[in-house]
Formats: sequence, C-alpha cells, structure tokens
Amino acid sequence: MLMDQVVVDSPLGKLRIEADALGITAITFDAEGTLGIPVENEHIEACVQQLREYFSGERVSFDLQLNPKGTNFQRAVWDLVYKIPYGKTDSYGAIAIQLGDAKLSRAVGLANGANPIPIVVPCHRVIGANGKLTGYAGGLQRKEWLLNHEWSKTGNAGQLVICF
Repeated sequence: MLMDQVVVDSPLGKLRIEADALGITAITFDAEGTLGIPVENEHIEACVQQLREYFSGERVSFDLQLNPKGTNFQRAVWDLVYKIPYGKTDSYGAIAIQLGDAKLSRAVGLANGANPIPIVVPCHRVIGANGKLTGYAGGLQRKEWLLNHEWSKTGNAGQLVICF
C-alpha cells in the first residue's frame, strides 16, 4: 500500500507523520528531511492540524483515522492506551488487568514501547505502578514534557493522576 509522509516541526523536534489510504500509520521523533513538503493525504493534513492544536493547548483529544501495524495483542494495548484521558495517567499493571491478566504488565510495556503513533495514541500517559516515569521510545525527557504540557492545562501540574 502506498505510504505518504511529511516532516513537521514541533516543540519536541521534527516529527515524521506517515499515512496510507486507511489512516495514520506512524509518527516518528527525530525525523530527518525537509519540513512541510506538501502531500495530498487527508489523514496527514488532519494529523498536522490536530497536532498543532494539541501543542498550542487547544486540543485534548484526537479525532483521526488510525492504521497502526501491530499484532492483535499490541493493538488491544494501544486501544486501551488511546482511551487514557488527557492529563491523566495509567500504569502498565492496570492496563494488564483490563486485558484480563495482571501478569501481562511486562508484555503491556513492550507493546506500549512499540506504539508507532506516539502522542496521538498517548503512550506517554503510561507510567510505572509506583508513579515513576518509565521507558518511552521518544526519550524520558519528551515523556515528561508531554505530561507537564497536559498537566499545565488541567491544573494537575506536578501530580501523577492515575486512572484505574
């Protein structure tokens, strides 16, 4: 399937947004390439706009067609992660319990780390059960920045708010 892509600037550095005819397939940090070469892909255009709104504090959720590539288990994890509200966090263990087996927390962590659409599928909102920030494919500094960005808009600044 043909893949379109564009590189855009963000507060977190250059992001590459990729999409096919069915939806957004990936967002990549530290993208290389020329900024903003226009593409005619409605999914990319919508994603660029919604990311701008998110970073400016005008958007708290995304309304995009997504088409991430992954196993059934990964997609189940990403579906739960997608539902974590703006400005809130959840733990790997809590997600494992939602999947029906508390012993799956490490597998949840691996699936979360393989999320190809960070920010939109907010894997930065998943933290350790002890409330600590743990791994993030984009780097812990970006995870912390994203959480602080959201908390500054919700009044939860500096607080870990865990959903169960």
